[in-house]
Amino acid sequence: MASAQTCFSIADLRDLAKRRAHKMVFDYIDGAADDEVTLARNNGDFSDISLVHRALVDCMDLDLSVSLAGLDLSLPFFCGPSAGNRLFHKDGERAVARAASALDVACSLSTLSSVSIEDFSAEAQGNTFFQLYVWKDHGLVREMLARAKAAGFNAMMLTVDLAVHGNRERDWHNGLTIPPVIRPKQVWQALSKPAWTWDYLTSPRIGYANLSSHSGGESLFDFVSKQLDQSFTWQEAQAFREMWDGPAFIKGVVHPDDGKRALACGYDGVIVSNHGGRQLDTDISPIRALPAMREQLGADVPIVLDGGVRRGTDIIKALCFGANAVSFARPYLFGLAGDGEAGVRRALWLLKDELERGMTLLGAKSVKDLTQDFVQLSVR
Repeated sequence: MASAQTCFSIADLRDLAKRRAHKMVFDYIDGAADDEVTLARNNGDFSDISLVHRALVDCMDLDLSVSLAGLDLSLPFFCGPSAGNRLFHKDGERAVARAASALDVACSLSTLSSVSIEDFSAEAQGNTFFQLYVWKDHGLVREMLARAKAAGFNAMMLTVDLAVHGNRERDWHNGLTIPPVIRPKQVWQALSKPAWTWDYLTSPRIGYANLSSHSGGESLFDFVSKQLDQSFTWQEAQAFREMWDGPAFIKGVVHPDDGKRALACGYDGVIVSNHGGRQLDTDISPIRALPAMREQLGADVPIVLDGGVRRGTDIIKALCFGANAVSFARPYLFGLAGDGEAGVRRALWLLKDELERGMTLLGAKSVKDLTQDFVQLSVR
């Protein structure tokens, strides 16, 4: 049987995940909103950027370290948050935390994680980000932030692009629920994916571990839908910032004016993201939005690019256009769904290896050396 060690790219890990995981699970990772135009842009717009290498540069000892709002990262990328990881593999977010720690990669935990804040923190040895949504129940927000702080999380990120659920049509066609329900039309798919099915049948019930005690018996999807706040404004965002005394980021902005507003509300930096194409279709891609965001916010504000990264050269391009770091979910989720912790390790190792090779061939000895002099952007 194929394993992560036989995979030599994120695309290979995607294929491995497709072979192992139930169709509804793979489509949940792989899919996006409406016609998935935003998803295609997120990935494809990196191809519009050409790298311009320099020759005969001493790149024997590369420096890949970055500082992000006072957090020292050994690599300019980290695992972004993703909900319900036990849906993809029985070890879920624990496997992600262990794999990231083994490679000294920072990692994030979603509010909608399938393991608790405390269990995740017990596995994570490096820098950790706690991701928060715009809940109506501010008491619940305060409780989760207090738990995250007590568990040792280093930073908070507030996701602001999920006022309502995006129209993810693959999930509707597959009848995806959390926890999943295997209906008659899906049984043959379950039988054809024995490794995933065995994990599912022999593991504890999958749910949102940080919210189960608050749902009052209703389905978790209904609970979350009711908590999402369409009236949430920058005033509430500032109130959430005041609940956290460490580094904090706004995640899910693409317009430079929103970046400025985030700073005015006391946030240390922004994560340029469109939720992986899972919310507003035909939205601008993060890599296209990045240069204007950097120009507006100036040189010193921490900016993270999130979305579309599949190669080490994608990371290089983002850094050249002004990102301090990048985050991602699909690359490591493909690894998780394909081969558990070993798959996550493989995804992170591949991106690190590609980043090192790419910088050496580019002629950039340090992340600090990466500027727009190394890139050219095609105009469509």
